[in-house]
Amino acid sequence: MYSSGTGVPQDRAQAATWFRKAAEQGDASAQERLGSLYEYGKGVSQDYAQAAAWFRKAAEQGDADAQWMLGALYDEGQGVPRNYAQAALWYRKAADQGDADAQASLGDLYYIGDGVPQDYAQSALWFRKAAEQGNAHAQKSLGDLYRDGEGVPQDHAQATTWYRQAATWYRKAAEKGDAYAQEMLGDLYSSGTGVPEDDAQAVTWYRKAAEQGNRSAQSILGHLYSDGEGVPQDYAQAVFWYRKAAEQGDDFAQYKLGVWYKDGQGVPQDYAEAYFWLNLAAARESPIPLAAGRRDEVASHMTPADLSREQERARKWFEAHQAKP
Repeated sequence: MYSSGTGVPQDRAQAATWFRKAAEQGDASAQERLGSLYEYGKGVSQDYAQAAAWFRKAAEQGDADAQWMLGALYDEGQGVPRNYAQAALWYRKAADQGDADAQASLGDLYYIGDGVPQDYAQSALWFRKAAEQGNAHAQKSLGDLYRDGEGVPQDHAQATTWYRQAATWYRKAAEKGDAYAQEMLGDLYSSGTGVPEDDAQAVTWYRKAAEQGNRSAQSILGHLYSDGEGVPQDYAQAVFWYRKAAEQGDDFAQYKLGVWYKDGQGVPQDYAEAYFWLNLAAARESPIPLAAGRRDEVASHMTPADLSREQERARKWFEAHQAKP
């Protein structure tokens, strides 16, 4: 009741206090909810390790929501080392209980081949289970499989059917303020998938997601302002949104920001800033291919002292964001 503001003023700190009392007595639902508060930093300081610890307690008791969330932490490497096999294990436990989010996530792993052998037929199976429960991500993904003939017969009519359903469900969630759904609806309008292609509508939904802190939407919005797609070309706005995404760890935005500082596009030329952002982009597990070369090019214009300072700055950034280079 404190968490939702039902019967009392909403107070997430009080919610955390009472969830903790129940969680410490072994209540799985309270453990899952306390984990969620730690994951999102509501009523407590954000702490992925604490989130993982409480999710694990609930997951081991069979709580499907906690199993899916623990899988997601392993998938992202938040609070626990990134481990796709562990992610798949926990997703499957929740998916076997009928959890649509876990079924969609398991479909993603089979599609990519992370933690499980790549298997488009298994991917389609799990996407279908989630899609039939109204999971919009799974519906769109199933549409992609039918479009490309991966794991299912190629059937553009079926693809269109699933895309339209995805658009319907994304819109429902987007209109309620769900940032991920807003980003996905932007993608559909941008590509004309399941809805008529409409760059202006795409920008509208990307902006709604970006203003809620969705880093992918922020990066896309930066790109749209950079190229003048759906909005007037505006380098200042491009830099504004690239920076927001870059500060949250979006490697494409980090790369673009680094290049723009290198070239003095939209910002004053600044080799130190360029090196910092390009270094972050190049150091990720899946680096932007050109980032390292551009970083090294910038380094040739810098003193050893400046290089050392920016390398230390990057190290501190990764520590602060609990990210691995």
